[in-house]
Amino acid sequence: MAGDARLNDQQRLDWLRLIRSDNVGPRTFRDLIKHCGSASDALEALPKLARRGGSRGTRIASRAEAERELATIAARGARLVALSETDYPQRLRMIDDAPPLITVRGNPACFEKPVVAIVGSRNASAAGTKFAERIARDLGDAGFTVASGLARGIDAAAHRATIATGTIAVLAGGHNRIYPAEHESLLESLLETGAAISEMPIDWEPRARDFPRRNRLISGLSVGVVIVEAARRSGSLITARMAGEQGREVFAVPGSPLDPRAEGTNGLIKQGATVVTEAADVISALEPILGRDMPQSLEEPEPPPHRAEPDDGERARIVALLGPTPVAIDDIIRLSGHSAAAVRTVLLELELAGRLERHGGAMVSLL
Repeated sequence: MAGDARLNDQQRLDWLRLIRSDNVGPRTFRDLIKHCGSASDALEALPKLARRGGSRGTRIASRAEAERELATIAARGARLVALSETDYPQRLRMIDDAPPLITVRGNPACFEKPVVAIVGSRNASAAGTKFAERIARDLGDAGFTVASGLARGIDAAAHRATIATGTIAVLAGGHNRIYPAEHESLLESLLETGAAISEMPIDWEPRARDFPRRNRLISGLSVGVVIVEAARRSGSLITARMAGEQGREVFAVPGSPLDPRAEGTNGLIKQGATVVTEAADVISALEPILGRDMPQSLEEPEPPPHRAEPDDGERARIVALLGPTPVAIDDIIRLSGHSAAAVRTVLLELELAGRLERHGGAMVSLL
């Protein structure tokens, strides 16, 4: 890493305001920083960009809102860590949609060890729970930090087995809205050696759509993901899919063909996931990966040189190429005949107006 691009107080406030504004997700945040040069300049440009995309108005998080959140974070004993800072988890920084800011409670030393995620069924069998405890404990003893989602069943078993060695709970909501509420004591017990992280506002009540977002962080933190039990429609399979997209190793524990809770894991094995029957299977597969160089930090760039904005005709031609079917951004650039900068500016405007949806593989569609 070239250095610690630590934010000053004003930059941290600007970053928080920007990511909490309407229609600004992690990818849009990065695009705005690249387009405008800094979070402060992006906040000034937001209304104009959203209007050009067709919005009649967009909500920008106020300074007072951001200051209140920062005060609540401090009162909770947590800290707000930026993507550019050295205490941001290294592997999480590698993913395309890494959150610009995460709120962290607990012991930061747990992020210094390689992380393996263990996830699985909420309605876990006794055998599945026992295996999750055993493999988590063995991985912890071998020098790994175990990450999971604090859910009932397999997740909770993995956390409990690694309280002594360090475990990371990735939250779907804010630190003041632990889900399920019955696991608040479990969370508190793991903070001495482990940690809890969230990208959501500290008072955010988790909703159904927040759990897949949480799952990408579980896999993003990790070198590999172990699925212990998963039914055909299990959320753990979403974690496995995201792990594959992020270039992480995917491991699956085989189960009885007669148990619906093994249907998903057995399916993963058919698709090429590594079979796991003991911690040594995970360790031997991950050893060649560990020690590879981590990516450099993301710093706020210098303000970009002035460039002409797309005119109305260019904007109309680019928008005309979009529809409800996802299309590659490179294809839009090629077919429009306009520069990559012009196309990306129009896509940014549409996204800020709430009219664009991003998909994996640099694909976009019009809402």
